[in-house]
Amino acid sequence: MATLVTPTSGKVLIEGLDIKENPIEIRKKIGVISHETYLYTELTAAENLRFFGKMYDTPRLEERIDELIKQVGLTYRKNDRVRTFSRGMKQRLSIARALIHDPPILFLDEPYTGLDQHAIATFDRILGGMNAMDKTRVLISHDIEHGISLCDRAIILTGG
Repeated sequence: MATLVTPTSGKVLIEGLDIKENPIEIRKKIGVISHETYLYTELTAAENLRFFGKMYDTPRLEERIDELIKQVGLTYRKNDRVRTFSRGMKQRLSIARALIHDPPILFLDEPYTGLDQHAIATFDRILGGMNAMDKTRVLISHDIEHGISLCDRAIILTGG
């Protein structure tokens, strides 16, 4: 669904668009948070967000960068190279990266990987704030209780 791999069968539509036929348009509408951070370690936190923000032609980009860096608690590390970050800090920056273009759909594949308790609470607040903005979140998690507490609908796959 995130267009990271081409489906071998079936059909997936996102906002009426087939992901096989319109992967570029789909990518503009989604943010992805996964085990992989998709960050450039030689760039600073701000440079990473600027790079991804320019890819999506994000309006008011510098304001958006400052807003997200603050939300994920990395203001003091904004100008530091990502290679100096802990795993949890990289994951928090990855959350900001996925949100830089304010996507209507967010795919979260084990997004809590590497986050400490404080960062988990911060991320939960960010996700909770999306409820009022009518955003769709698709969460994959092994922590069923926590996952269900964040959702208004849930699908549980067993053996799949």
